[in-house]
Amino acid sequence: MVTRSKGFGLWLALASAATFGSSGPFAKSLLVEGWSSGAIVLLRVTGATLVLAVPTVLALRGRWSLVRDHLRTVLAYGAVAVAGCQVAYFYAVQRLDVGVALLLEYLGVVLVVLVVWVRTRRAPTALTGLGVVLALVGLGLVLDLGGAVRPDLVGVGWGLVAAAGLATFFVLAAEDSHLPPVALAGLGMGAGALVLTVLGLVGVLPMRFVATDVALLGGRAPWWVAVGELALVAAAAAYLLGVTAARILGSTVASFVGLTEVLFAVLFAWLLLDELPGPLQLLGGVGIVAGVVAVRVGELRRERSDRATAAVDEADFPLPSGVA
Repeated sequence: MVTRSKGFGLWLALASAATFGSSGPFAKSLLVEGWSSGAIVLLRVTGATLVLAVPTVLALRGRWSLVRDHLRTVLAYGAVAVAGCQVAYFYAVQRLDVGVALLLEYLGVVLVVLVVWVRTRRAPTALTGLGVVLALVGLGLVLDLGGAVRPDLVGVGWGLVAAAGLATFFVLAAEDSHLPPVALAGLGMGAGALVLTVLGLVGVLPMRFVATDVALLGGRAPWWVAVGELALVAAAAAYLLGVTAARILGSTVASFVGLTEVLFAVLFAWLLLDELPGPLQLLGGVGIVAGVVAVRVGELRRERSDRATAAVDEADFPLPSGVA
């Protein structure tokens, strides 16, 4: 039963990565028409909030006290994992190559391993360490960073802030909480939309909307098609699937599976924008998959070892009858 549940969680994590990865081509179609990054993110998060509003209310019916009990988690998720991560990433993109900024953001996966290490005081397994190396090397190849110029240090700082936001997403989503995943995603989106709105009103985050058709699939489509995909698929579905997957798999495995978002982004760019990946990118994809597999196997071995140790302890020191 546990293995079946983990397998289901793996499929959810892959679906989350795919839906997150679909955002690139649709966002790019808006950016080239003059939209600001802030405007795209605001509509994306606000739309997702509206989509998840009804499921969130239904999930919390009669249990609204859970919101009060987990208010800090919801606010941190919305402000850091949703709004902060996306805003920091777009600021990094202003100063860095998109590939460099994205690689810096995905260093959040390494931060997840470090956070789990500090929390549990248990060093990651050798396979998990190998997965870190393989996944990051593969990610660099997928992003084709070999010819990158020396990065702007301020941009690097924003990229690292984005990495912290990504790590926060996986850590908070994986917490053992009575708050339903749809409620965390819905309320977190609402909090993120509020933060983005305030940043826009005070002028920190530029907001520029352009009501024009956009280029998609070799033709033209209304701007709201791209915004709708970003809100419904790349935000509402992506975050909900990601939270649910992290609850099942844990933050470490879920974060590494999330690295496949880059592969899906390349695939969607090929299908929607006719941007075909090169040989190095394909090789990098193999590296990412190998890293995910290494982490998955390492976590499975640790789980088996923990269960075996617990069984031995229970046999040596059995609990008195009637004690749960």
